[in-house]
Amino acid sequence: MLGTDFTHGSPCWIDLGSPDTERATAFYGGVFGWRFVSAGPEAGGYGFFQKDGSTVAALGRLTEEGASTAWTVYFRTDDAQATAEAVERDGGTVRVAPMNMGEARMAQFTDPQGARFAVLQPGGTPGGLERTSEDDTLLWVELHVPDPVAGIGFYRGLFGWRSEEMQAPGMRYRVLSLRDGDQQATSFGGVAPLQDGGLGARWVPYFAVADADDVVRKTQENGGSVLMPASDVPDVGRIAWLADTSGAVFAVLKPNPRQA
Repeated sequence: MLGTDFTHGSPCWIDLGSPDTERATAFYGGVFGWRFVSAGPEAGGYGFFQKDGSTVAALGRLTEEGASTAWTVYFRTDDAQATAEAVERDGGTVRVAPMNMGEARMAQFTDPQGARFAVLQPGGTPGGLERTSEDDTLLWVELHVPDPVAGIGFYRGLFGWRSEEMQAPGMRYRVLSLRDGDQQATSFGGVAPLQDGGLGARWVPYFAVADADDVVRKTQENGGSVLMPASDVPDVGRIAWLADTSGAVFAVLKPNPRQA
């Protein structure tokens, strides 16, 4: 599962682009208990979702023309410019060219199958989420694309990721790991085939929760919608797919066994 000792290819940041940040703040506060802290007047409304004073996600106004509200997963890169060049070389699209964000650099892309993602190159400070893999924080990221094998090949070229196939109910599921270290210990996400009638190619964030059914209830009470009711996945845990008040998709997981 995710940690906060980020290396090249690690999911290190996540933010929500929303057309109504006040509504999003109220929704995620009601569902996860997050508190929104502004990054300041110069940040154009961008700010941080915090749990007990630690940053667990971020939120900004949706500004990109033609974009839909969505969560964006950022991966750590050692060189944002080199990653951008590799994305174009391998058939992806650079939506936002590498740019400075304080001491850090970021860029946003679309992979060859249409899934959007971003990268973050830290500056003088490590940068990244301050808490992960505990209740109400990011636990896992999952890529849904028509061709999982091609998807893995694309990202392997960018980040050196490794993958291992496992059987999941009704599909072949591929677990992703970082390029270095023990493969199981550095796993952080997975790849699944895009289902007919699905929501389109995308990265889906999974947040750890103490009670998936309770989060489903809170989502409905706060104006969100349930895309997949809470259900048990053997050896994984209890999962639900949800959408916030503007339609941004996310998932929750009560791991089994519970993570330390």
